[in-house]
Amino acid sequence: MNVKKTNTQIENQWFAEPLSREHMPRELSISLDRYFGRKPFGTGYSDKEKRIPDHYGDQQSMRGFEETYRNIIDYIVRITYKIWEDRNVEYIGETYTEDSLVYDDYGLQLGCKKIIRDTHHTTGAFSNIRLIADEVIWAGNDEIGFHTSHRTLIRGTNDGDSNYGPATNRDIDVLVIANCVALKNKIFLEHVLYNNSSMLQQLGMDINEAAARMARSPPAGWPRDAQTWKDLKRAASPPQALSLSQPISGFDVDAFSRGLFDGLLNQRNFAVLANHYGPGFGFQGPSNRKFAGADAYHDFLGSIFAAFPDLVLAVDQVHWMGNDESGYLSAVRWSATGTHTGDSTYGSATGSSIQIWGITQQKIFDGHVVSEWMLFNELDLMMQIARVREGD
Repeated sequence: MNVKKTNTQIENQWFAEPLSREHMPRELSISLDRYFGRKPFGTGYSDKEKRIPDHYGDQQSMRGFEETYRNIIDYIVRITYKIWEDRNVEYIGETYTEDSLVYDDYGLQLGCKKIIRDTHHTTGAFSNIRLIADEVIWAGNDEIGFHTSHRTLIRGTNDGDSNYGPATNRDIDVLVIANCVALKNKIFLEHVLYNNSSMLQQLGMDINEAAARMARSPPAGWPRDAQTWKDLKRAASPPQALSLSQPISGFDVDAFSRGLFDGLLNQRNFAVLANHYGPGFGFQGPSNRKFAGADAYHDFLGSIFAAFPDLVLAVDQVHWMGNDESGYLSAVRWSATGTHTGDSTYGSATGSSIQIWGITQQKIFDGHVVSEWMLFNELDLMMQIARVREGD
Protein backbone atom coordinates (compact mmCIF):
# COMPACT_ATOMS: atom_id res chain seq x y z
CA MET A 1 0.00 0.00 0.00
CA ASN A 2 1.41 3.39 -0.95
CA VAL A 3 1.59 5.89 1.90
CA LYS A 4 0.07 9.24 0.97
CA LYS A 5 0.40 12.56 2.77
CA THR A 6 -3.36 12.86 3.06
CA ASN A 7 -6.18 10.34 3.25
CA THR A 8 -7.43 10.71 -0.31
CA GLN A 9 -9.54 8.24 -2.20
CA ILE A 10 -7.54 6.87 -5.13
CA GLU A 11 -9.13 4.32 -7.44
CA ASN A 12 -11.98 3.97 -4.93
CA GLN A 13 -9.65 3.00 -2.08
CA TRP A 14 -8.50 4.97 0.95
CA PHE A 15 -4.84 5.17 1.93
CA ALA A 16 -3.80 5.79 5.52
CA GLU A 17 -1.46 8.57 6.54
CA PRO A 18 1.08 7.49 9.18
CA LEU A 19 0.83 9.04 12.62
CA SER A 20 3.21 11.66 13.97
CA ARG A 21 4.14 12.26 17.58
CA GLU A 22 1.63 15.11 17.96
CA HIS A 23 -1.19 12.68 17.19
CA MET A 24 -0.65 10.66 20.38
CA PRO A 25 -3.06 11.88 23.11
CA ARG A 26 -1.42 12.80 26.40
CA GLU A 27 -4.57 13.95 28.17
CA LEU A 28 -6.93 11.08 29.04
CA SER A 29 -10.35 12.68 29.12
CA ILE A 30 -11.17 10.67 25.99
CA SER A 31 -10.35 7.11 27.01
CA LEU A 32 -12.22 3.89 27.66
CA ASP A 33 -11.55 4.33 31.38
CA ARG A 34 -13.22 7.75 31.44
CA TYR A 35 -16.03 6.51 29.20
CA PHE A 36 -16.94 3.71 31.61
CA GLY A 37 -15.74 5.38 34.83
CA ARG A 38 -13.01 2.78 35.38
CA LYS A 39 -10.24 3.24 37.91
CA PRO A 40 -7.30 3.05 37.81
CA PHE A 41 -5.98 3.62 34.26
CA GLY A 42 -5.85 0.62 31.93
CA THR A 43 -7.65 -1.90 34.15
CA GLY A 44 -9.85 -3.47 31.47
CA TYR A 45 -13.42 -4.75 31.64
CA SER A 46 -15.30 -5.59 34.83
CA ASP A 47 -18.32 -7.90 34.80
CA LYS A 48 -20.18 -5.32 36.91
CA GLU A 49 -19.75 -2.68 34.24
CA LYS A 50 -22.66 -1.28 32.25
CA ARG A 51 -22.02 -2.14 28.63
CA ILE A 52 -23.15 1.21 27.19
CA PRO A 53 -22.92 4.19 29.57
CA ASP A 54 -25.71 6.72 30.08
CA HIS A 55 -23.45 9.51 28.85
CA TYR A 56 -21.13 9.10 25.90
CA GLY A 57 -18.15 11.08 27.14
CA ASP A 58 -16.57 14.41 26.24
CA GLN A 59 -17.17 15.92 22.84
CA GLN A 60 -14.33 15.56 20.34
CA SER A 61 -14.09 16.94 16.82
CA MET A 62 -15.64 14.19 14.66
CA ARG A 63 -15.89 15.83 11.24
CA GLY A 64 -17.83 13.62 8.85
CA PHE A 65 -18.97 11.13 11.51
CA GLU A 66 -22.59 10.61 12.49
CA GLU A 67 -23.64 13.31 14.94
CA THR A 68 -24.65 10.72 17.54
CA TYR A 69 -21.01 9.85 18.26
CA ARG A 70 -19.33 12.07 20.85
CA ASN A 71 -15.75 10.90 20.37
CA ILE A 72 -13.71 8.09 18.83
CA ILE A 73 -14.10 5.84 21.89
CA ASP A 74 -17.87 6.24 21.73
CA TYR A 75 -17.81 5.45 18.00
CA ILE A 76 -15.83 2.23 18.40
CA VAL A 77 -17.84 0.97 21.40
CA ARG A 78 -21.29 1.73 20.04
CA ILE A 79 -20.81 0.61 16.43
CA THR A 80 -19.49 -2.71 17.74
CA TYR A 81 -22.49 -3.11 20.06
CA LYS A 82 -24.95 -2.08 17.35
CA ILE A 83 -23.53 -4.49 14.78
CA TRP A 84 -23.01 -7.53 16.98
CA GLU A 85 -25.46 -7.35 19.87
CA ASP A 86 -28.28 -5.30 18.40
CA ARG A 87 -27.77 -7.58 15.35
CA ASN A 88 -27.78 -4.66 12.93
CA VAL A 89 -25.20 -6.42 10.78
CA GLU A 90 -26.01 -4.37 7.68
CA TYR A 91 -24.79 -1.29 9.56
CA ILE A 92 -21.31 -2.49 8.62
CA GLY A 93 -22.08 -0.92 5.23
CA GLU A 94 -22.35 2.46 6.96
CA THR A 95 -19.16 2.09 8.99
CA TYR A 96 -16.77 0.37 6.56
CA THR A 97 -15.85 1.60 3.09
CA GLU A 98 -17.01 -0.42 0.12
CA ASP A 99 -13.41 -1.44 -0.61
CA SER A 100 -12.09 -1.63 2.94
CA LEU A 101 -8.88 -3.59 3.44
CA VAL A 102 -8.98 -6.07 6.31
CA TYR A 103 -5.80 -8.01 7.04
CA ASP A 104 -6.73 -10.93 9.28
CA ASP A 105 -5.14 -14.19 10.43
CA TYR A 106 -5.41 -15.73 6.98
CA GLY A 107 -4.74 -12.94 4.50
CA LEU A 108 -6.57 -10.00 2.94
CA GLN A 109 -10.34 -9.68 3.08
CA LEU A 110 -11.58 -7.01 0.70
CA GLY A 111 -14.74 -4.97 1.03
CA CYS A 112 -17.56 -4.43 3.52
CA LYS A 113 -19.81 -7.01 1.81
CA LYS A 114 -17.33 -9.74 2.80
CA ILE A 115 -17.39 -8.47 6.41
CA ILE A 116 -21.19 -8.50 6.41
CA ARG A 117 -21.30 -12.11 5.17
CA ASP A 118 -18.74 -13.23 7.75
CA THR A 119 -20.58 -11.48 10.57
CA HIS A 120 -23.90 -13.10 9.64
CA HIS A 121 -22.10 -16.45 9.63
CA THR A 122 -20.64 -15.88 13.11
CA THR A 123 -23.89 -14.66 14.68
CA GLY A 124 -25.53 -17.78 13.24
CA ALA A 125 -22.92 -19.99 14.88
CA PHE A 126 -23.06 -18.11 18.23
CA SER A 127 -26.60 -16.80 18.65
CA ASN A 128 -25.86 -15.18 22.04
CA ILE A 129 -22.50 -13.71 21.06
CA ARG A 130 -21.22 -10.64 22.91
CA LEU A 131 -18.29 -8.43 21.96
CA ILE A 132 -17.07 -6.66 25.08
CA ALA A 133 -14.77 -3.63 24.97
CA ASP A 134 -11.74 -4.42 27.11
CA GLU A 135 -9.53 -1.54 25.92
CA VAL A 136 -9.26 1.01 23.09
CA ILE A 137 -5.91 2.69 22.47
CA TRP A 138 -6.41 5.57 20.06
CA ALA A 139 -4.43 8.27 18.29
CA GLY A 140 -4.93 10.66 15.37
CA ASN A 141 -7.83 12.98 14.60
CA ASP A 142 -10.62 13.65 12.11
CA GLU A 143 -8.21 15.17 9.59
CA ILE A 144 -5.73 12.33 9.09
CA GLY A 145 -7.94 9.58 10.49
CA PHE A 146 -8.40 7.97 13.90
CA HIS A 147 -6.15 4.98 14.59
CA THR A 148 -7.61 2.62 17.19
CA SER A 149 -6.38 -0.61 18.74
CA HIS A 150 -9.51 -2.27 20.10
CA ARG A 151 -9.02 -5.17 22.50
CA THR A 152 -12.22 -7.17 22.69
CA LEU A 153 -13.55 -10.16 24.60
CA ILE A 154 -15.80 -12.40 22.51
CA ARG A 155 -18.14 -14.53 24.59
CA GLY A 156 -20.91 -16.84 23.47
CA THR A 157 -22.18 -20.39 22.97
CA ASN A 158 -21.52 -22.35 19.79
CA ASP A 159 -25.14 -23.39 19.18
CA GLY A 160 -24.97 -23.30 15.39
CA ASP A 161 -22.81 -24.87 12.71
CA SER A 162 -19.74 -22.90 11.63
CA ASN A 163 -16.86 -23.09 9.19
CA TYR A 164 -15.03 -25.09 11.87
CA GLY A 165 -17.68 -27.81 12.09
CA PRO A 166 -21.04 -28.73 13.66
CA ALA A 167 -22.34 -26.94 16.74
CA THR A 168 -20.62 -28.05 19.94
CA ASN A 169 -22.84 -26.15 22.44
CA ARG A 170 -19.65 -25.11 24.22
CA ASP A 171 -18.93 -21.64 25.53
CA ILE A 172 -16.05 -19.53 24.28
CA ASP A 173 -14.19 -16.60 25.82
CA VAL A 174 -11.80 -15.37 23.14
CA LEU A 175 -9.48 -12.38 22.91
CA VAL A 176 -9.43 -10.23 19.76
CA ILE A 177 -7.28 -7.21 18.91
CA ALA A 178 -8.27 -5.03 15.96
CA ASN A 179 -6.23 -2.07 14.75
CA CYS A 180 -8.44 0.15 12.60
CA VAL A 181 -8.17 3.47 10.79
CA ALA A 182 -11.43 5.43 10.46
CA LEU A 183 -12.32 8.69 8.75
CA LYS A 184 -15.71 10.30 8.10
CA ASN A 185 -17.61 7.48 9.83
CA LYS A 186 -15.87 4.78 7.78
CA ILE A 187 -13.22 2.24 8.71
CA PHE A 188 -11.08 1.76 5.61
CA LEU A 189 -8.11 -0.18 6.97
CA GLU A 190 -8.01 -2.91 9.61
CA HIS A 191 -5.45 -5.35 10.97
CA VAL A 192 -7.34 -7.87 13.12
CA LEU A 193 -6.25 -10.98 14.98
CA TYR A 194 -8.66 -13.45 16.55
CA ASN A 195 -7.40 -15.96 19.07
CA ASN A 196 -8.65 -18.72 16.78
CA SER A 197 -6.37 -21.40 18.21
CA SER A 198 -7.81 -20.71 21.65
CA MET A 199 -11.36 -20.78 20.30
CA LEU A 200 -10.85 -24.19 18.71
CA GLN A 201 -9.41 -25.54 21.96
CA GLN A 202 -12.43 -24.20 23.86
CA LEU A 203 -14.72 -25.87 21.32
CA GLY A 204 -13.03 -29.18 22.13
CA MET A 205 -11.11 -29.50 18.87
CA ASP A 206 -7.55 -30.67 18.30
CA ILE A 207 -5.87 -27.59 16.83
CA ASN A 208 -3.20 -29.61 15.00
CA GLU A 209 -5.85 -31.65 13.23
CA ALA A 210 -7.86 -28.50 12.52
CA ALA A 211 -4.80 -26.74 11.08
CA ALA A 212 -4.09 -29.67 8.77
CA ARG A 213 -7.72 -29.83 7.64
CA MET A 214 -7.84 -26.08 7.00
CA ALA A 215 -4.57 -26.18 5.06
CA ARG A 216 -6.21 -28.70 2.73
CA SER A 217 -9.39 -26.63 2.38
CA PRO A 218 -8.29 -23.08 3.25
CA PRO A 219 -10.36 -20.01 4.12
CA ALA A 220 -10.49 -16.97 1.86
CA GLY A 221 -7.19 -15.18 1.46
CA TRP A 222 -4.98 -18.12 2.47
CA PRO A 223 -2.16 -18.53 1.87
CA ARG A 224 -1.32 -14.85 1.55
CA ASP A 225 0.89 -13.95 -1.38
CA ALA A 226 4.09 -11.90 -1.28
CA GLN A 227 2.34 -8.64 -2.17
CA THR A 228 -0.27 -9.08 0.56
CA TRP A 229 2.48 -9.75 3.11
CA LYS A 230 4.34 -6.64 1.99
CA ASP A 231 1.20 -4.49 2.14
CA LEU A 232 0.16 -5.89 5.51
CA LYS A 233 3.49 -4.80 6.96
CA ARG A 234 3.68 -1.30 5.55
CA ALA A 235 0.01 -0.20 5.69
CA ALA A 236 -0.12 2.95 7.89
CA SER A 237 3.51 2.46 8.91
CA PRO A 238 5.72 5.56 9.24
CA PRO A 239 8.59 5.86 6.76
CA GLN A 240 10.93 6.06 9.75
CA ALA A 241 10.51 5.30 13.45
CA LEU A 242 9.24 8.38 15.31
CA SER A 243 12.02 7.98 17.84
CA LEU A 244 14.41 8.74 14.94
CA SER A 245 12.40 11.23 12.89
CA GLN A 246 11.00 13.12 15.91
CA PRO A 247 13.37 12.45 18.84
CA ILE A 248 12.50 13.78 22.29
CA SER A 249 14.15 13.98 25.69
CA GLY A 250 12.64 11.98 28.52
CA PHE A 251 10.65 8.78 28.27
CA ASP A 252 9.75 7.89 24.68
CA VAL A 253 7.16 5.14 24.14
CA ASP A 254 8.28 4.62 20.55
CA ALA A 255 11.94 4.09 21.47
CA PHE A 256 10.97 1.99 24.50
CA SER A 257 8.69 -0.33 22.52
CA ARG A 258 11.05 -0.79 19.61
CA GLY A 259 13.93 -1.43 21.99
CA LEU A 260 11.96 -4.11 23.84
CA PHE A 261 11.05 -6.01 20.70
CA ASP A 262 14.51 -5.80 19.19
CA GLY A 263 16.20 -6.75 22.45
CA LEU A 264 13.96 -9.70 23.26
CA LEU A 265 13.11 -11.10 19.85
CA ASN A 266 16.08 -10.25 17.65
CA GLN A 267 18.98 -10.10 20.10
CA ARG A 268 17.51 -12.77 22.43
CA ASN A 269 18.58 -10.58 25.36
CA PHE A 270 16.46 -11.83 28.24
CA ALA A 271 17.94 -9.20 30.57
CA VAL A 272 15.28 -6.97 29.00
CA LEU A 273 12.70 -8.81 31.11
CA ALA A 274 14.48 -7.94 34.34
CA ASN A 275 15.26 -4.37 33.34
CA HIS A 276 12.07 -3.23 31.62
CA TYR A 277 9.23 -5.40 32.92
CA GLY A 278 7.68 -4.99 36.35
CA PRO A 279 7.88 -7.84 38.86
CA GLY A 280 5.02 -10.30 38.37
CA PHE A 281 3.73 -8.54 35.24
CA GLY A 282 0.67 -10.15 33.68
CA PHE A 283 0.57 -11.67 30.20
CA GLN A 284 -2.26 -12.91 28.00
CA GLY A 285 -1.58 -14.44 24.61
CA PRO A 286 -2.68 -16.92 21.94
CA SER A 287 -3.89 -20.48 22.58
CA ASN A 288 -5.02 -19.80 26.16
CA ARG A 289 -1.58 -18.63 27.30
CA LYS A 290 -1.97 -16.64 30.49
CA PHE A 291 0.77 -16.25 33.06
CA ALA A 292 2.68 -13.84 35.27
CA GLY A 293 6.33 -13.00 35.60
CA ALA A 294 9.61 -13.19 33.71
CA ASP A 295 10.28 -16.93 34.04
CA ALA A 296 7.07 -17.93 32.25
CA TYR A 297 7.64 -15.28 29.58
CA HIS A 298 11.19 -16.57 29.08
CA ASP A 299 9.83 -20.09 28.57
CA PHE A 300 7.21 -18.86 26.10
CA LEU A 301 9.76 -17.03 23.96
CA GLY A 302 12.15 -19.96 24.25
CA SER A 303 9.54 -22.24 22.67
CA ILE A 304 9.22 -19.84 19.72
CA PHE A 305 13.00 -19.59 19.23
CA ALA A 306 13.34 -23.38 19.47
CA ALA A 307 10.95 -23.78 16.55
CA PHE A 308 12.30 -20.88 14.47
CA PRO A 309 15.96 -20.28 15.39
CA ASP A 310 16.46 -17.72 12.60
CA LEU A 311 13.36 -15.66 13.44
CA VAL A 312 13.75 -11.97 12.52
CA LEU A 313 11.18 -9.41 13.69
CA ALA A 314 10.31 -5.90 12.53
CA VAL A 315 8.14 -3.36 14.35
CA ASP A 316 5.72 -1.99 11.75
CA GLN A 317 3.77 0.58 13.76
CA VAL A 318 3.58 1.97 17.30
CA HIS A 319 0.93 4.28 18.68
CA TRP A 320 0.09 5.16 22.26
CA MET A 321 -1.78 7.35 24.69
CA GLY A 322 -0.95 8.60 28.18
CA ASN A 323 1.66 10.51 30.13
CA ASP A 324 4.40 9.98 32.72
CA GLU A 325 2.08 10.57 35.67
CA SER A 326 -0.78 8.25 34.69
CA GLY A 327 1.24 5.79 32.62
CA TYR A 328 0.92 4.78 29.00
CA LEU A 329 -1.03 2.32 26.91
CA SER A 330 0.77 1.28 23.72
CA ALA A 331 -0.20 -0.74 20.66
CA VAL A 332 2.65 -2.31 18.69
CA ARG A 333 2.03 -4.00 15.35
CA TRP A 334 4.88 -6.28 14.28
CA SER A 335 5.83 -8.92 11.75
CA ALA A 336 8.42 -11.68 11.59
CA THR A 337 9.76 -14.32 9.25
CA GLY A 338 11.75 -17.46 9.94
CA THR A 339 12.26 -21.11 9.12
CA HIS A 340 10.80 -24.07 10.98
CA THR A 341 14.07 -25.92 11.58
CA GLY A 342 13.59 -26.90 15.23
CA ASP A 343 11.52 -29.58 16.97
CA SER A 344 9.20 -27.87 19.45
CA THR A 345 5.63 -26.96 20.29
CA TYR A 346 4.84 -27.05 16.57
CA GLY A 347 6.10 -30.58 16.08
CA SER A 348 9.10 -31.93 14.24
CA ALA A 349 11.00 -29.55 11.97
CA THR A 350 9.68 -29.20 8.42
CA GLY A 351 11.96 -26.54 6.96
CA SER A 352 8.89 -24.37 6.29
CA SER A 353 9.42 -20.69 5.60
CA ILE A 354 6.89 -19.00 7.88
CA GLN A 355 5.24 -15.61 8.35
CA ILE A 356 4.11 -14.40 11.76
CA TRP A 357 2.42 -11.08 12.43
CA GLY A 358 1.05 -9.77 15.66
CA ILE A 359 -0.35 -6.95 17.74
CA THR A 360 0.88 -6.38 21.26
CA GLN A 361 -0.74 -4.01 23.73
CA GLN A 362 1.20 -2.95 26.81
CA LYS A 363 0.43 -0.99 29.94
CA ILE A 364 3.59 0.92 30.86
CA PHE A 365 4.26 2.72 34.13
CA ASP A 366 7.49 4.30 35.35
CA GLY A 367 9.41 2.86 32.42
CA HIS A 368 8.28 -0.74 33.00
CA VAL A 369 5.70 -3.00 31.38
CA VAL A 370 3.16 -3.96 34.02
CA SER A 371 0.71 -5.82 31.75
CA GLU A 372 0.89 -7.23 28.22
CA TRP A 373 -1.64 -8.63 25.78
CA MET A 374 -0.28 -10.29 22.63
CA LEU A 375 -1.96 -11.98 19.71
CA PHE A 376 -0.37 -13.40 16.59
CA ASN A 377 -1.61 -15.62 13.75
CA GLU A 378 -0.89 -18.90 15.52
CA LEU A 379 -3.49 -21.05 13.78
CA ASP A 380 -2.34 -19.70 10.42
CA LEU A 381 1.25 -20.45 11.46
CA MET A 382 0.28 -24.04 12.18
CA MET A 383 -1.46 -24.21 8.80
CA GLN A 384 1.72 -23.00 7.07
CA ILE A 385 3.64 -25.84 8.74
CA ALA A 386 0.91 -28.41 8.06
CA ARG A 387 0.89 -27.52 4.38
CA VAL A 388 4.57 -28.42 4.05
CA ARG A 389 4.25 -31.46 6.29
CA GLU A 390 1.55 -32.87 4.05
CA GLY A 391 3.58 -32.23 0.91
CA ASP A 392 1.60 -29.41 -0.69
